[in-house]
Order: sequence, then C-alpha cells, then structure tokens
Amino acid sequence: MTRQGAVVRRAPGKLFVAGEYAVVDPGNPAILVAVDRHVAVTVSGSPDADTVLSSDLGTRPARARWHEGGLVVRGEDGARRARALAHVIAAIEVVGRLLAERGLPVPALYVSVSSHLHDNGRKYGLGSSGAVTVATVAAVSSFCGVELSLEDRFRLAMLATARIDAKGSGGDLAASTWGGWIAYRAPARAAVLDLERRLGTDRTLRAPWPGFEVRRLPPPRGLSLEVGWTGEPASTADLVSDLHRRTWRGTASHRRFVEATTDCVHASVAALEAGDRRGLLEQIRRARRELARLDDEVGLGIFTTRLTELCAAAEAVGGAAKPSGAGGGDCGIALLDAEAASDISHVRKRWETAGVLPLPVRPAPEGNEK
Repeated sequence: MTRQGAVVRRAPGKLFVAGEYAVVDPGNPAILVAVDRHVAVTVSGSPDADTVLSSDLGTRPARARWHEGGLVVRGEDGARRARALAHVIAAIEVVGRLLAERGLPVPALYVSVSSHLHDNGRKYGLGSSGAVTVATVAAVSSFCGVELSLEDRFRLAMLATARIDAKGSGGDLAASTWGGWIAYRAPARAAVLDLERRLGTDRTLRAPWPGFEVRRLPPPRGLSLEVGWTGEPASTADLVSDLHRRTWRGTASHRRFVEATTDCVHASVAALEAGDRRGLLEQIRRARRELARLDDEVGLGIFTTRLTELCAAAEAVGGAAKPSGAGGGDCGIALLDAEAASDISHVRKRWETAGVLPLPVRPAPEGNEK
C-alpha cells in the first residue's frame, strides 16, 4: 500500500429530473443530473491515534477511534456528533472493511469536509449527504493507496449509505459518482447488505447487484436547465418513510403511478438520446402531473405553494417544470428554450416574486474527481 500526502476529492450535488418515489423500488428507472456545486473532502494522516473529523458545517473537530470495526466518536456529546457526521463515518468504515479484507492497515486519518452545497448553513436540497459519502470514499481509498473504479466507488458509497437508511435509492450517489445526465436503476439494498454480510465487502464489489444499472445520457438539446429554491428545507428521508408507512404501497394506485412514471422515464431517455426537445418537455410535464396525482391521492405534501408557482411560471412561457426529488420544499427544476433569454428572465423574476430563489447552478459534466 502506497501512502501519500494529503488527498482531495470532490463530488457534485444532484437534481432528480424524473422518476422520484418510483425509483426507491429496485429496478425502477430515474433520470438525474449532477450540478456544479461540490463537496470537497481532504484526507491526510492523523498526528495521533485518533481519526479526526472536521466539517465547515460543524463547530469543532470530532475525534474518533476504531472499535470492533467501527468508528466511535469520543466525548460527552459523541453520540450527537456521530449522528451529524454519520455519512462521513459510514464512508470511512466501509473503506476500512475493504482494507482489512485485503490485509491492509487501517490508519488514523484527518478528514476535512468543505461543502458548496450549502450557503452559510442553508440547505438547498442538492444531495449533500450523497456527495459527501462519494467524496469521502474516494479520498480515503486514494489516501490509503487503493485506486477504485467509478462503479466500485459507487458500490462502496451505496453500502455505506444503506447501513444508515436502506430506503434511499442511491440516485444521489450515482449522480455524484458519474456526473452529467444519467439514467439510473437502484439495486435491492437489502440484498446487497446481505451480500456484504455473507461474502464480505471485497467480494460484494464484484458480485451482481439485483436491479442496479447506470448509464450516461446526452444533455437536452436547445434547453436550459433552470433551478429554483423554495426557501423551504425538506427531508427526503422523512417523505419517503412517510410513504412507506402508508397503505398506498401495493394498491392499484401505487401500481398505476409506478407504471406511468416508468413509461415517462423511458420516453424521456428516448427524447434525450434523439435530441427531441418537444418530446422531452412533454414528458417532464407528464412527470409533474404524475407527482401531483400521487400528492392528491396520498397527501404527502409534495407540492407546496411555491413549487406550484415555480411550475406555473415555466409552463406559461412554453417550458416544463416540476419538483426535483421528494418535494415538500427544496428545489424545483425547469427546462426552458435556451435561446429565449427574455423568457428565462421573466421566469426568474416571477419566481422571485413568489419567494423562489433562482440558483446559479448548471449541470456538472464530471462526477467524482480530484
């Protein structure tokens, strides 16, 4: 194992384009796009036996030590601080399991996180948990001299995240890993966790993962991706958990939603690959209608007043818009004619009047990188 100086790895945030909620079931497709705001993770050697965890969102560094294969944060408030750093810790632990299986030492580390997916502590809903997991896996493995393929990095990040919450689809991890526009199908998280328990981490990286698929897509031709933040932070995990607790799953309504959403994603992929701007806009509008129907039938609160106005403003100029992700706040996206500068300006002004902040983000063509 080759040890080196400090290693820095970045991973971009993400936005869902289509397929929300349905994608949590293994094998159902979604489209995501990485955005040009990043989380950066710097890893170097620790000066003592403690692994030190530092984040620009925290007050002071946390100190942790390995115990029975896991990192235990020290101090009276250790449990609270461990929860706040859960994704960083899980990412270090999964790389630690891989190193141990390969007969390599697990060193004490100094891990520093810097996020541009927040602004003065403000959360935009751009997938910071996924980005920090991917960046941490990449930085720690590289510092320890283990070079991984993009898919290996994704798989380790998925194993880390699934131990925290197996309901998450991992779409954010895929966007942060591959970058650009992607089509994604989630693996069966319970199955891959069982694989790791039975086979170990290293063999699980090489085993087939039921349901999993990812491939790059071309960006939409002649369309500008516009992003608006509602100023209303939302929890994807809470909304998805709420849906799982309801009797809706397994009903005829659930089956209709999954079938319609799957068809919408397939048609959107075909439109992207064919450069069919009009067809893509229609599918994004259709995706919005399906989310609205789900909201009406289940009452999750996907559409807030600001998200509804965000969509209406875009459609008023011939564009298409929808909530991105679980809804309930956070961000919405719009696809507008890239050459219609006056329409784009009009939509942004209308968003601002409605309390929606236009975000200066663009698609990030690269994923996890130095």
